[in-house]
Amino acid sequence: MHHFTKIVLVVLLSAFAIGCGTSKPPVNPDTLQSLAAVQIKEYEGRNLSSILDFEENSIKGPQYVDIGSYRLKIDGLVVKPGDFKYEEVLDHTKYSKVVTLNCVEGWSVDILWEGILLKDIFDDVTPGSDANTVIFHSYDGYTTSLPLKTLLDGDMIIAYKMNGVVLPPERGYPFQLVAQNKLGYKWAKWITRIELSSDSKYQGYWEQRGYSNEANLTD
Repeated sequence: MHHFTKIVLVVLLSAFAIGCGTSKPPVNPDTLQSLAAVQIKEYEGRNLSSILDFEENSIKGPQYVDIGSYRLKIDGLVVKPGDFKYEEVLDHTKYSKVVTLNCVEGWSVDILWEGILLKDIFDDVTPGSDANTVIFHSYDGYTTSLPLKTLLDGDMIIAYKMNGVVLPPERGYPFQLVAQNKLGYKWAKWITRIELSSDSKYQGYWEQRGYSNEANLTD
């Protein structure tokens, strides 16, 4: 289990809300470089990777989400479906932890992630008794899933910050799943919908193409 540090944050609206399309880059072409200059580089004695140390491998390239119209939908096998604004998600208690993202391509990064426990979000909607799987839907159409028990037992979060700065669009703004102990294709970015399901065999984008549905680091 990763050590959690409960943190109190003053949340600023992101400067990256730039419109719904995927064809236009951020207004400032040096956004990543600028954030890299102010990011946290060490946490509790542990050196962190840079937000620049990622390789672009998303299915449609970086996505640019209009935060003004953004809603995080939580539905499926729940008692009361949710439809949350960005600020409403951030009203929950924030947690931080260093987790390594391991990509199947062979690279990895150690990042300080800050976000909301999925357990807390699910308390708002009350999962149905037959829900055993959580399907994450992304802005670009990407999907992946994990067992509900894995998310709860692992105290997994959806992150809105990395290394002390708000996620840039290239890294999954507004929310990315921090799927510790799972390979990188389970780390859904640009999350727009979280669906509770009873389909334990559900296969997402890469799983349909032969990748392990368990995505354990030893796979």
